[in-house]
Amino acid sequence: MFLSDHNTSIPHFPHARLVLPRKMNTRCSMIFLCILAYAYVTVSEELSAYEVLEKYDLPVGLLPQGVTEYELNEKNGHFTAYLDKTCYFSIQSYDLKYKSTIKGVISKGKLSKLKGVSVKIEVLWIPISEVTRDGDDLKFSAGVASAGFSADSFSESPQCGCGFDCDHFNQNGDVSSSL
Repeated sequence: MFLSDHNTSIPHFPHARLVLPRKMNTRCSMIFLCILAYAYVTVSEELSAYEVLEKYDLPVGLLPQGVTEYELNEKNGHFTAYLDKTCYFSIQSYDLKYKSTIKGVISKGKLSKLKGVSVKIEVLWIPISEVTRDGDDLKFSAGVASAGFSADSFSESPQCGCGFDCDHFNQNGDVSSSL
């Protein structure tokens, strides 16, 4: 039903008439356009998952390259990041595994209740449950064990397959040698 300056019948009530002024049509249109403009600005200003980490004073390198999308509930801090597939790589002497879905609760300088990230210790994959930042240091907690690193070590995102040391890998992910 279109709004106009003339009488309009109301469905199921043939004898009733609805009279709406043309000004109301203009007001409704303006409100609708304002809502659309706000929605466009909100979507176009959406941060990347890496920018969200920085917003919470965490380094971007806590997530590997290739995050396809993420969800963030700013009220309770629930954060979910999505990768195309499970991602493996090594950092220093640690083997890491990121599942295709990584979940946790993000707050200033902290990722807690982390799910989907594991470190290999000997032959077992142990889930990393929390990452906290204290100044320039990061602490990774996995069960009763923890390890500390410089936050600067995570200023760039690692790449699946080779982590931060991709110079020695060819495009197939195989180690290349320079003999």
